Amino acid sequence: MNTMPTPDPEALWTRVQASLARQGMMRHLGVRLVSVAPGEVVLALPYGERVTQQQGGFHGGAMGALADIAGGYAALTVAPEGMEVTTVEYKINFLAAFHDGELQARGRVLRAGRRIIVTAATVEHVAPDGRRADCAVMQQTIVPVPKTY
Repeated sequence: MNTMPTPDPEALWTRVQASLARQGMMRHLGVRLVSVAPGEVVLALPYGERVTQQQGGFHGGAMGALADIAGGYAALTVAPEGMEVTTVEYKINFLAAFHDGELQARGRVLRAGRRIIVTAATVEHVAPDGRRADCAVMQQTIVPVPKTY
């Protein structure tokens, strides 16, 4: 029998959105929160000149940042109140490059411990016509840290 309280979806959304709003880089890139659930977060990054490489496709750094933040915020949904999270390491594989549309990263918790949280993220390209294709996969290690704001 599960004795853990069920997290309030609205409270999780508010917690993640408040933290995301504090990230200057994510604001600069135009990242938006799509969905939040216990252990899972989806973020979107629209195509534009701020996120391209020299050939006009989404830059790998932008894909990596989006995957990192999605996995991190998935971890935040299971971290204790009063804590934030930070990435210790991640490994990413880039599968394909795309233009136009947007990227969506789905971060999910694989294992949540007291001292480390292991997450995975997938990044998909969503074309203007709605077609989806895999762009990148990532695994990361997160640690809870005291919230300082």
